[in-house]
Amino acid sequence: MTAALIAFGALSALGEGSNAASAGTVGTSATVALGQDPELVTAGLARPFAGRVAGDPGDDDRATFILLRALAACLADLDSVLPAWRTRRVGLALGTSSGAMRSAELYFADPTQDSRITYGAPATEALRRLGLAPSPVVLVLCACASSTVAIGLGLRWLDQDECDVVLAGGFDAVSVFVAAGFEALRATTERLPPVPFRAGRDGMALGEGAAIVALVRPDDVTQAPLAYVTGFGASTDAVHLTAPDRSGSGLLRASQAAMREACCQDVDLVSAHGTATLFNDAAEAQAIATLLPHTQAVTHAFKAQVGHTLGASGVLESLVCVDALRRGVLPATAGDGPAEGAIRLLSQTQAGSPEAALKLSAAFGGANAALVLARSPSVAPRRAPCAAFVCRAVSVRTMPAVESLALRLRVPVDRLWQSDALCHWALAAVAALQDLLGMSLAAGVVVGSVFGPLETNALFHERLRSRGARRVEPRRFPYTSPNAVAGACAIAFGLTGPSFAVGLGQHAAVEALAAATWLVRAGDADRMVVVAVDDVGPVGSGLGSGGSSGAVALLVSSDTTCGARIGRIRLCQRLSGTAGPFGHMALLPLVEGSVTVRSWCPDARVFAEVEVDDRG
Repeated sequence: MTAALIAFGALSALGEGSNAASAGTVGTSATVALGQDPELVTAGLARPFAGRVAGDPGDDDRATFILLRALAACLADLDSVLPAWRTRRVGLALGTSSGAMRSAELYFADPTQDSRITYGAPATEALRRLGLAPSPVVLVLCACASSTVAIGLGLRWLDQDECDVVLAGGFDAVSVFVAAGFEALRATTERLPPVPFRAGRDGMALGEGAAIVALVRPDDVTQAPLAYVTGFGASTDAVHLTAPDRSGSGLLRASQAAMREACCQDVDLVSAHGTATLFNDAAEAQAIATLLPHTQAVTHAFKAQVGHTLGASGVLESLVCVDALRRGVLPATAGDGPAEGAIRLLSQTQAGSPEAALKLSAAFGGANAALVLARSPSVAPRRAPCAAFVCRAVSVRTMPAVESLALRLRVPVDRLWQSDALCHWALAAVAALQDLLGMSLAAGVVVGSVFGPLETNALFHERLRSRGARRVEPRRFPYTSPNAVAGACAIAFGLTGPSFAVGLGQHAAVEALAAATWLVRAGDADRMVVVAVDDVGPVGSGLGSGGSSGAVALLVSSDTTCGARIGRIRLCQRLSGTAGPFGHMALLPLVEGSVTVRSWCPDARVFAEVEVDDRG
């Protein structure tokens, strides 16, 4: 499937609009917009560097402020190039790594503060203020690959006729919580600029930003698009929660899938994940060299200029590729010295004639995603969507003892104790599903959770408050990512297909089922495990959720012998309705048989429904 990219809105430490994601000026070195960050200095961090978006959010959560500006700019751009877009079916796929984490920090310190602290809170507030009612609407929580996956889902929606216009992208704001965690993992640099792929690299600096792109089918373009998105691929390492597969094989598989879909044999530009960490860069360089053994492609690492913008990084870096393709330039990467490994870096931006670019993303949980962007549409014929079927479902309503769960998973008990209750619920449910099916799952995984790891986040933040930002727990920090659950399941059960979490509101379970179905229909995976999981503790109870802890797991497959066929999917906004069922409980009917599942979230104003009893 090819989509035309016709409009965008973007913010980064470099500026707004085209300045936010510039490929640079020919004959100049890369502009670096990083520096000592006063908030991180005050917190006492040893490596307090970051790139900030300009502007005062006032009373707004900073992530909401950034997202609103990017989304409003994209809508204004869209008004100029496709004036009738509001009369068409519009879908929204957003990605974030930390969501409303800054508001959550205030709430953890004082629960009388604003309680809009969920990962989806900035997105729902932005939709409310801009008067948007998209359908479908999904929040991807795939850590640093979030917006890349969001764009990939947007491609699938256009191909499967879920909507006519896709708004896709991501956002994140810098917070002490996240900065302390990355410093504890020794992933941040002690000097500027970071030097990805070069000798002496020692890590990244954080950044904040947001970007939204508008995608339509090529036949719907009324004027020349900015570029085309011609391929998407996703995979999972299933090796380690935070460290990459040293061979780079997971990222290679995602890249191969994207290039295969784009009918692309070579590219002129590789937009690397490029965190400037020792092992990530080495694994990524190996994947690039294996994928493009005879290429003269330039590799570019934008994070060295604006910082690691987490959930926004994939879309911002894609826009740098778009700028390079449009203006005919090959961008420079910050830093001096030759590249380590068989890749090509430029010290100054050069004139060129790039025709295609490959965007790579990697994330906590071992998730990988890739996009191909090009000046021309793909010549690949459109594929007919596969049918998707639900194969059995199981629920876990009582938490198993950690010792018995470790025995079932054949892992040391100490390793399980390092994870959190949300992971334990999910692992128990997937183990029960595998036992029921009596076979290897051989799949990808999508996790839907209403609150994600908010209970774990509160514990991590308490340590931060009581002992200081430089003494947080490095072993707990990975589990503050919503994508940790997907990664833990992938590692435990060898799930090497696409993996990520979703969770815009209390309809997250139906959101996960829908996402898995889109991927199976597109052929991104023959099988996808869906895990709906909730851990409702003091934080969730304090928010008045009314939900309970538990998990449901099921398998979505293209195998026609498996259970009930999945029919219509609806993830749409409406103004009123009866709340519930909460989270994983929306999928409980599937444990008993094939019925339609639905949920409605009043906070996000999203009605979610998936018909799974359609055999037509």
